[in-house]
Amino acid sequence: MVLDICRSFGISLDLALEAREILRGETGQEIPGVRVDRERYNEAEVTIVNIVEKAAEAIMGKPMGTYITIEAPVLRENNPAGHHRVSQILARQLEPFISPLPPHANILLVGLGNWRATPDALGPRAIGMSLVTRHLFQYAPRELKGGMRSVSALAPGVLGITGIETAEIIKGVVERIQPELMIVIDSLAARSVTRICTTIQIADTGIAPGSGIGNRRAGINRESMGVPVIAIGVPTVVHAAVIGQDTINAYLRQLQTATNAGLNQHLARQAIQQVLEPFGGNLTVTPKEIDSLIENTAKVIAGGLSLTLHPGLTADDYSYYLH
Repeated sequence: MVLDICRSFGISLDLALEAREILRGETGQEIPGVRVDRERYNEAEVTIVNIVEKAAEAIMGKPMGTYITIEAPVLRENNPAGHHRVSQILARQLEPFISPLPPHANILLVGLGNWRATPDALGPRAIGMSLVTRHLFQYAPRELKGGMRSVSALAPGVLGITGIETAEIIKGVVERIQPELMIVIDSLAARSVTRICTTIQIADTGIAPGSGIGNRRAGINRESMGVPVIAIGVPTVVHAAVIGQDTINAYLRQLQTATNAGLNQHLARQAIQQVLEPFGGNLTVTPKEIDSLIENTAKVIAGGLSLTLHPGLTADDYSYYLH
């Protein structure tokens, strides 16, 4: 049922965790070729979905690879201490991707999205809070402390602002500075409103910008960029069709008769299509407090990146270099 509404409206499931939950719920069994592990912390639950077979790749609709999901409801609270602990959890999950790199490795951070639209501004905001050091390695090496890496950053904007495909801009920078690793930050679309700005996904498969809102751009991954790409994404919107379907399903469950439920599922889809027709069937919803949620989440991501990329720095050091 959920997959039907997603297919009807061309909704992509950005979170591998949600894709697995929906498929597993409809089949009643684990997906062959998918391995799942879990870790629990006081502030968060971490689910690691590994797609290890080509057949599973086709079923899940996602490339083979590792998808790490951090679910942390504390991100929606005014809780700086809790946010810092989530940054530490994020850093711990990123560590296996960073630690194999040599100390002199050059790392490029890319913040995808439109800084003029708050729900899509997570990437640029996180870049603005991240510690970049490549210029210091080149022009002020005496200012550097031990445990720092060469990090550069880019917020290329979107096609509607620049007139240039984002992947083209990034590819040009990659060819020029030749990083050993790229970390891309982007806003995602969720299946559930409870996951808006409470969930962080890390994927070693790269990203397709705009796919969650039906505006798929050229992929940013190892194949297109020529370097490994780690994607960090946070859901900031939910498709209105999904919310509508959930509302109608809740109503139908209250009817408690299979006949009425079966009859109204088709009518429900028609009703949703009529409501969304002025928007071409493509309407996404975000909470009214999205400004503060984006700010908090961007800080958490920037903090997690700094802890991972510059393990030799203290909080005071971080503040010194950032300003």
